[in-house]
Amino acid sequence: MALKGQLTKSSYLEWDSMLLLLQKLERDGHYKFQLLIAIGCYTGLRIGDLLKLRWVDVYKQEILELVEGKTKKNRKIQLNPTLVETITRLHAKLEITDENALLFLNKAKTKAINVQYVNRRLKEIAKQYNLQSSENSTSSHLFRKTLGRHVWAINNYSEKSLLLLGELFNHSSIKITKIYLGIKAEEIGDVYLSL
Repeated sequence: MALKGQLTKSSYLEWDSMLLLLQKLERDGHYKFQLLIAIGCYTGLRIGDLLKLRWVDVYKQEILELVEGKTKKNRKIQLNPTLVETITRLHAKLEITDENALLFLNKAKTKAINVQYVNRRLKEIAKQYNLQSSENSTSSHLFRKTLGRHVWAINNYSEKSLLLLGELFNHSSIKITKIYLGIKAEEIGDVYLSL
């Protein structure tokens, strides 16, 4: 978790790489992190909001409704059908009986896993599955950045998509969205390559 005003240096995954990772995690029985990465990448929620989710919020739901912890804004997120299928499948595999239980319980089943644990496991997953992202830059910001990069790419790298992402991420300007997604550095690098 970055300090307020500090730039995050987390990497992102190409969308196809993220989807392949989800398949590998399921194959290997890492259901909790498959679910965390899937919901994180499909919704773009901050880690603090992800860790507060309960099964009742997402299981057999088409829309996720919540109040964001950081901004205190009400959010309604249309859940992607692929994500809904993943949630349903993992609900069965995890043999969930309490719909009010947190999605991401710790081993003692007393509270949610913490952000430090998530970041540590993500680094281990990056190493284990040879993810393109640098192990040192892998953190929970990866979810939001993966979504952001995917939205930007499928909308032909348009300014409009940056405006939409700025809204989605609650950024105050396109400039901040570009910095958050690491776009500014790429654009400057492209200038040098075009000479």
